Amino acid sequence: MSKPSDLIQGTLDLLILQTLAFGKVHGHAIARTIERRSDEVLQVGHGSLYPALQRLLKSGLIVAEDGVSENNRKARFYWLTTKGRKQLSASSSKWERLTSAIARVLSPAVEEQS
Repeated sequence: MSKPSDLIQGTLDLLILQTLAFGKVHGHAIARTIERRSDEVLQVGHGSLYPALQRLLKSGLIVAEDGVSENNRKARFYWLTTKGRKQLSASSSKWERLTSAIARVLSPAVEEQS
């Protein structure tokens, strides 16, 4: 069985992969996109984001290159690999099944007829 920290780590990985599905993005923009798309509910700190990016790089799900941001500052840009796209699809399906199951448990129970 997975540890609760694995679920949280896996969720952040999924959010990062989804953000990168739209193309090359630098780290700060990844965090900002997640925050904006969640209506500021999810806050991604650098202490969580960059270790997750390193983990995804190491596993071959993303690649990176150095460049210059829209503010003319040095930045590292990340994007999905083919392996990363496959993982995004698999993880998204798993997430949908998980959240659906949790929603069923949390919804008011309908009394079953015996």
